[in-house]
Amino acid sequence: MATKVVMEALSPTMEEGRLVKWLKSEGDQVKNGDVLAEVETDKAVMELVARGDGVLRKRLATEGDSSPVGTLLAVIAGPDENIDALTGAGGGTAPPKAASAAASASHDAPAANQQGADGQQQNGGRSDRGAAPENADPGQRGNAGAASVPRSREKSQGERSVPAQQKATAGDEQAGASQRPSADVSEGAGNGGRLRSSPLARRLANERGVDLGQLSGSGPGGRIIKRDIEAAGAGAATGQRPAPAPRGGDAEYRDIALTQIRKTIARRLAESIGPIPTFYLTAEYDLDRVSELRTAMADSGDEYKVSFNDIIMKAVATALVQHPECNAHWLGDRIRQFDRVHLGMAVATDDGLIVPVIFDADTKGLRDIAADARALAKRARERKLKPEEYTGSTFSVSNLGMFGIDQFTAIINPPEAGILAIGAVEKKPIVVNGELEVRSRLRVTMSCDHRVIDGAIGARFLQTLRRMLENPLMLIY
Repeated sequence: MATKVVMEALSPTMEEGRLVKWLKSEGDQVKNGDVLAEVETDKAVMELVARGDGVLRKRLATEGDSSPVGTLLAVIAGPDENIDALTGAGGGTAPPKAASAAASASHDAPAANQQGADGQQQNGGRSDRGAAPENADPGQRGNAGAASVPRSREKSQGERSVPAQQKATAGDEQAGASQRPSADVSEGAGNGGRLRSSPLARRLANERGVDLGQLSGSGPGGRIIKRDIEAAGAGAATGQRPAPAPRGGDAEYRDIALTQIRKTIARRLAESIGPIPTFYLTAEYDLDRVSELRTAMADSGDEYKVSFNDIIMKAVATALVQHPECNAHWLGDRIRQFDRVHLGMAVATDDGLIVPVIFDADTKGLRDIAADARALAKRARERKLKPEEYTGSTFSVSNLGMFGIDQFTAIINPPEAGILAIGAVEKKPIVVNGELEVRSRLRVTMSCDHRVIDGAIGARFLQTLRRMLENPLMLIY
């Protein structure tokens, strides 16, 4: 019996996915659980697996295509089984529910058929989790900066999928000349101002500082793949410059196709900065004692090393316990205050910022927070986060201090009620007891949803945070 291969919901917030690469060709024998393709969601590149045994008889979607969840992508069947009933109606069309919704939407907003495909927010340049109805429980929505889901929630279908970034190398080398040219788009010229490249090639180019616009691809349809990046790196090592790729005409610009995460960033920005009545509170703290604490911990061994950001996150989590009115969500008809602190932590990736979650941060020691932060940041940059690792936050922090930014404002990740923007730790001349001293100083800015947090509430939270950071032994208990 034929088995349909459809675009599955590979993350809690996924409404649309982009087919990055087929890993099976038509005519290949497949078994239940075999990886058929790589799919880009709003958070990561995931694996699409077969749900039946047989032969991959027909592929109905092209690499690079974005399709709503439920869209028929391929058919698995017996070698001689008639599949005309499945492929004769256009194959790649959306299922009846999705199709009817699209038809309805086309009467009101013909150009909006991509809206709502993703669910991740941007926080001052960061991407956050997906939107859900405002009155939905945290476990039913996704975030890009911090969706709120209790850890005890059941795993969604997407959580059974395994991130597939590690599969890209083999996939690049197996792409034959007979394959259909990929529609993956990156920066560069040619093809109407666009240059095709694989996700792995883009990542390697970014890591090695290779300009894709200066390369000619050796893959199908001129696509830049792994070996092109490696060859360019070898040329640089020997002092040779790769031959520049021919430019298409006299174009003075290029169009970059939106990734799923970038679509989500755009949508979540509009959802946050417009409807939410936001005000901002800025405070400056003395971090000399925090600096002494870090030095003392580092002197005890590498396993005790922590960053300023680790200590600040611990202080934020501890302060939130004392101010549950800030550790809250706006749900439209009610405010939900949380007794547990699940702290979202903004992490920069090549495609935008995503915010993995440190669960129960208030109950963890500095070493545990530091270890969690490093592990989550690594998986986020590799796009290997599981859905349960980037959903469920109750409050978020965003740190741009490592880029030399002394102060900024971050965008709230709804339905959260606040987010803390952390600047750089700087040495400044300060008057202390009538004497001029040079001390370590830090500026933070809290963005507050005025529907939940009043000015005095936010100010009291920042006062508590001051006590924690200026007396960091309060964090050791």
